[in-house]
Amino acid sequence: MGVWQVPVDLLARSRFVISPMTETVAALRALVNPRHPWQHAWRRPYAGAYERMLAQRPVARAVLAASFAPRWTADFLTLAPATPAPTFAEELAVVAGRTDEQIRAELRATRPGPLADALLVDGLTEQVVGLLDWIWTHTVRPEWPRREPRLRADIVARTARLSSEGWQGVLADLHRSIRWLGDGRLEVNDLPTPPLPLDRAEQLVFVPAHCVRGWVLWDQPTHFGMVYPASGILADRPAPAPDGLGRLIGANRAAILVRLAAPMSTSQLAAVTGLSLGTVGDHLRVLLDAGVVTKRRSGREVLYWRSPLGAALAGEAPDPGRPV
Repeated sequence: MGVWQVPVDLLARSRFVISPMTETVAALRALVNPRHPWQHAWRRPYAGAYERMLAQRPVARAVLAASFAPRWTADFLTLAPATPAPTFAEELAVVAGRTDEQIRAELRATRPGPLADALLVDGLTEQVVGLLDWIWTHTVRPEWPRREPRLRADIVARTARLSSEGWQGVLADLHRSIRWLGDGRLEVNDLPTPPLPLDRAEQLVFVPAHCVRGWVLWDQPTHFGMVYPASGILADRPAPAPDGLGRLIGANRAAILVRLAAPMSTSQLAAVTGLSLGTVGDHLRVLLDAGVVTKRRSGREVLYWRSPLGAALAGEAPDPGRPV
């Protein structure tokens, strides 16, 4: 298994980060090889323009063919963000700083063997940058007003849990491939690779994304990170409300409470329930007064999610270590 040896001070400085480049790579993965029903549905409206773009860019098509192996992705697509709040332009500039030979070396490491002739041309880095910029511009940026709040909501929930349970509690359900083993050992995947000491690392970040499976980020030897699926994005629909909950608190309030397994804003709740913003706000005030919902401000939005009492009402299995 792949294990990182994480110094105590590095773990203490670790943070959750939203990365536009990681979202762009997640979108690219969904375009290249969709694995989940929601990825197939998301890909459908973009597929035609995506294929036309590749038909006009044979080098970009060759880059994609060489960039993704069954258990590995080329390093230039998995660079850890270097700042707490990177913009896409800042992250793209890091990729643009790689030379053609660096890109080719990382492609050879991903899929050993001779490279396609199209990848031996000058200007390979420019082709990679153009591909990533197209994916961001045409698929991710138009959705950013919806994507970013979901990512931020995941981070708010996890940082709240971090304050009460520590990193071990947060990492316990981050993703099935990520486990805290104790003694400074973080399991990041099940590949048979030697343990990697992070003694020279300057930062370790955890990045939520719209993806099915997570992956490792790094810009060795100083920047490391882990991508994981953001809460709730793999669910096609929320679980039904328990029998009687609608009669107890009303059908609309029950629908809102069931949705709040992961943090959501008032506007998100209005969008998914079909209720007006005012109606959602009225129901949230009642649920807050009853102690079944809690809230926290994140930037310009206020996010709501279920309290332990609300989770019990919604039929969630209780945490034996947390009183209701």
